[in-house]
Amino acid sequence: MKKFKFTIEEELKNVTESLINISSINLKIFSKLIEESKSKLNKKKIIFCGNGGSASHAQHLACELVVRYKNNRKAINAISLTTDTSNLTAIGNDYDFKYIFSRQLEAIGNKGDICIFLTTSGESKNILEAAKIAKKKLISCYSFSGKGGGKLKKIIKNNIIINSNLTSVIQSSHLVLGH
Repeated sequence: MKKFKFTIEEELKNVTESLINISSINLKIFSKLIEESKSKLNKKKIIFCGNGGSASHAQHLACELVVRYKNNRKAINAISLTTDTSNLTAIGNDYDFKYIFSRQLEAIGNKGDICIFLTTSGESKNILEAAKIAKKKLISCYSFSGKGGGKLKKIIKNNIIINSNLTSVIQSSHLVLGH
């Protein structure tokens, strides 16, 4: 039990420190995302994507926008590209797993939409392919990442990078910011 308690205390300390130490650059980009999202409410879509735990967060955050989060309000047009198993498996099977998000963006993404990439590393091929398509379609791109931002930070300019190499800390920080 003592080891378990230390693990929880250490995790809370790491997540708290990562949030307290968010750089002013990250805060400016985060503020820009909030303002842009507010200005496009129900005129455009907010599209989320990510892999693994980040896929769960993409789905969770899109749901918060559509449903209500803290207050009853008009639904916000948001979707997660991680939830359509038919698309995911067909694209993965017929093309390649690296196209599971980009192919969906080709179909539903429109100029002026916002795409939020959730990634701990910024290195996943399917995220990188989606970012390329989003840029080509003039979709506004933002990333929530960690581990220095990876290759994704070279493709898109609005990167909110959590200063950690620990997946759990990065993902916990993304979820706090997303809320």
